[in-house]
Amino acid sequence: MPSGVESTDVKEWERAGDEPAARERYEESRAPGGLSGLSGPLRAGLAVAVVLCLATSLVHVILVFLHVAPSNAVSQRYSQQVSAWVYPLFEQNWRLFAPDPESVNRQISARTLHITPDGDEQVSSWFDLTAVDDSAVEHDVFPSHTSQNMLRRAWTSYLELHGGEDQPRSERALMLQRYLRNIAVNRVAAHRTGAFESIQLRVLTLPIAPPGAGPATAAPAPVDTRYLPWWKVTSHGN
Repeated sequence: MPSGVESTDVKEWERAGDEPAARERYEESRAPGGLSGLSGPLRAGLAVAVVLCLATSLVHVILVFLHVAPSNAVSQRYSQQVSAWVYPLFEQNWRLFAPDPESVNRQISARTLHITPDGDEQVSSWFDLTAVDDSAVEHDVFPSHTSQNMLRRAWTSYLELHGGEDQPRSERALMLQRYLRNIAVNRVAAHRTGAFESIQLRVLTLPIAPPGAGPATAAPAPVDTRYLPWWKVTSHGN
């Protein structure tokens, strides 16, 4: 090491003192890395980002806790805000520990409607949304969670809130109706060409035979067919 540099360091160390705390402060001031190497605006921005992350995490934990906790005065008062945050991405349930197996098979299909400039209505053929999910899962060792559950859970939630009717009776029911509609629109637009301004869903429900019922003795289960109303959507395609 050049003698000039060494002598300068020695003088600085002598001014820093001989205490352990002084030694630590001196070594931190000499270190090029860490926050000491950042400019003032960068340190302020990093601090703001850390605070925002911590605040968001805290709010998320509180809202999820209010969602899963027994009904109380706080959860009842802020139920709308809690539901808006939790559904549909952070829904919590106990199915991991007490699974509820499906008792029916469902086939969800969609068709679209396009109004030509001449006023003619063009209705497409049915597009099997469930088959697309099945093909994405079949023979896949690590199937996508989206392919397995998004469409199925969207319809199950829609059915729970709407029953046999298709008129939303609450804000959450309206939200899930839009959620189901948007899934269908995005998947049809991704697999088919052509413009459309409305979409309709058809759901075929086939009950699953109970365990132990052989194919020869089991009576053919009736297939329930349900047509949802035409929903207006933002124009897609050309």
